[in-house]
This record gives sequence, C-alpha cells and structure tokens, in this order.
Amino acid sequence: MRCCLILQRLQNKFSRRHYNTPPSQQSLSPLSVSSNSSSSNQTSAADWVDTFEIPWGKFSEELMQSLERGKRLSPKMRKEMVRIVVSEMMRKSSYLGNRSSTEAAKKMVAKYPKSLQDVIDGDVIGPGYHSLVKQLQYRIDNVKRSTMPKIRKRKRCCKTSDTDEIPPEQRAAIQDTCGCINWNAKSLPLGETAESQQQKKDKLKMMSLQNEANPEEMKLLMRTTFYSQRKDINQGKSIQDVLETWPLLFHDIEMAVHYKELTGLGLKETFMRNMDMKGKRLLNYMNIVCVNKNKRFFLAQTKLMMVRGELDGYSEDVKEMVLLLFCYFNENEEAMFFCVEDTCLAVEVQMDNASLTPTIIVCGQSCFYAKRFMLSVAQQMGHNNISCFISALCMMFGSYYCLNIHYQLGLASKLEFLQRFEVLFFLLVGS
Repeated sequence: MRCCLILQRLQNKFSRRHYNTPPSQQSLSPLSVSSNSSSSNQTSAADWVDTFEIPWGKFSEELMQSLERGKRLSPKMRKEMVRIVVSEMMRKSSYLGNRSSTEAAKKMVAKYPKSLQDVIDGDVIGPGYHSLVKQLQYRIDNVKRSTMPKIRKRKRCCKTSDTDEIPPEQRAAIQDTCGCINWNAKSLPLGETAESQQQKKDKLKMMSLQNEANPEEMKLLMRTTFYSQRKDINQGKSIQDVLETWPLLFHDIEMAVHYKELTGLGLKETFMRNMDMKGKRLLNYMNIVCVNKNKRFFLAQTKLMMVRGELDGYSEDVKEMVLLLFCYFNENEEAMFFCVEDTCLAVEVQMDNASLTPTIIVCGQSCFYAKRFMLSVAQQMGHNNISCFISALCMMFGSYYCLNIHYQLGLASKLEFLQRFEVLFFLLVGS
C-alpha cells in the first residue's frame, strides 16, 4: 500500500511539472503527448471508480430480498451478484485493477454488512470485505481469459457422453492455459533427437514392467522426454494410446515429474503445504459453522462422523474434508469415487460402471477403511495399487492437468476449489 501511495505521489508531481511546461517545449517532446494521454487516462479511471454505482437494480428479486433482510447469501446467489457487478464494471473500463475491486467491495459491504461482511462466530475478519474483493478479482480474470494464450483440451465425444476423451483423429478444442507454464513444449532438450527420444520412451516402457527399476533414473527419463509426452497428449491421442505409450505417466512419482514441468509446482508438495496451513481451519469451519446453516449439511456431517468413528490422523482429516466439500457444493461423490470389494483385483473391476473422467477406485466400502486405491481415466486402469489416499487424490487431480481433461460438470465446483487451494479460506468466508 505504501508503494502504491509513493507511486501515486510521483505521478502527481510529474503531472504538475508537465502542465507547467511552456507550450513550445511540449510540442518539441513526443513524451509530452504520451504523458498527457497517460495522465488523462489515469484521471478518468480514478473518476469512474470513485463514482461507480453498484447495479442493485439488475439483481434478481430473490437476491435483493436476501440482502434487504440481512440474510447470508448462498454460493449461487453470491456468484450471480459478482458476475453482474463485474459486467457493469467492464462497461466502465477495460482495465480493472485491485483498487477497482476493493472500492466496489467496500460499497457493497457497507450497504449490506449482515449479508456480505466476512464474519466467523460473530467476529469480523480483517477489513470485512476481503473475500468479496477476491471473488470480484477472480471473475475479472476469468472474463479477461479470452485475451490470454490458449491451449487445447479434450472435448466430450458426443452430446450424451460425460467423458472428456476424444477419438485420436479429432483435434482437441482450444481452451485456456489454466496455470500451465509449459503446456506446449516448443523444442527438444539440448542434445536430444527424435531417435534418442524414441529410445528413452522404449526404455521407460521396459522399466514400467520392472519391480526394482531405479526411480531416480525414471524421473530423469520422464523429464527429458517431456517434449514427446506433451506432443502426444496435445495431438489429441486417446487415453488408451497415451497409457500404452507412456504407462509410467499414470504412476505417482512420474506423474509428479510431468506436472512439475507443466505447471512449475510440485503436485503433492503443494497440496500438503496448503493442508498444513489451512486444512484444519477449513475443516473446523465446516464442522462448526456450516452445520448450523444447512440441515442437509448437518445430516451429511453426522453420518460422516459415524462412519469415521474413532479414526484419527492427517489422512483421515483429508478424507473428511473432501467428503464434506461434496456436501457443501451439493455434488455427488460417486462421480469421483467408485467403491469395489477390498479384495478386488484390477482385472476384476467392472470398468464400464466407473466414471469416464479420472476416478479414484476405493477398495472397500468407505474411504476411511480402504487400505488400497486405484486410479482410472476414461474407464482405463491407470494405476492399480495406490496405498495412500492423499496420493490417489493428487493423482486424480493431476490427471486433469496432465491429460488436458475438462472438469466433469458434477465435480466442477469442488475441483476448482481444490485448484485454488492456496486461497480456499477466502472462497468460503461470508458465503
């Protein structure tokens, strides 16, 4: 904030000096013209932010009644409100920075604090409008995505299908980069040729069949063949073809290598770090606050506590958090989990009954009591022996990124929530 104030003061001083310059000097300097234009734009931008009026009249009757009565908004109504406000802001200016979002949020919270203010157990959190600022800024970023670089993602193969896999002969549809920093590797690594890439690919396939293969060597080979992996995936090859060509891509360590090259982030490390920082707080929020807001959530939470019983530990907290998020977003957990008998082998799984999108196959009646998990993608068995639930969850999430798969409609809200896990607390506060 201090930096912003200093910059603003410097700009004001520059503007005053410019306007005191004789006309003859102004005409001789091309910088004067651009300075005038820039200063004028900044002034007009500041004017519209200060005079901007929230379009209350465009809100639905249900939304306005909730605001007038001081009721907390449901996630659906809150999203509707944010979309309308951002749409109106975009009419005023194509440049919307943090200041414009903050000023709009301040005005909204000031008028309807009971409905919009950030409050937990009667205590106002921070300035009281931070979560709304975040939501406005995220919406602005989403609207601006049309001007950002594009990537290709798998489309549903037919209107009635719920899969994101496409036949290999079809080209993938253009979509946003969604945080990828190296989606389309432009060239082979130094010293690599098409022949050397093929040799490494063949070696990786052989190592996938060995029980005692060197993991460090496999990780190195996965990094050096990243270019070839992306080329095959981005060309729209089927999941089955990718599985046959790159079988280790569906294993936890090797998928983590691909994900790190693709996004610049550690797959499991990022999740664990954010769980340590905010997971417990989120869990407490759902168990203390959410249960008192919604009868459906209360019943689901009570049932979940009975299933969990006396089980304790870090992994059990993650399972509880994920299952409660299903209830919070009113989504069906069967879209992510497919339960089979605890003694079931991979070849015995009825894959036709599994979801077509990345699915965690639970070997047992519940995530809490399962000792083994599997991962399927497009009804193809990717990994048949995952001992840790957190690893299975991270691999399922990583599959969407690594294989260019759209979030399934029935899971979109929860998966986007996990995707933004670094700010997950602010997505829930006050909504």
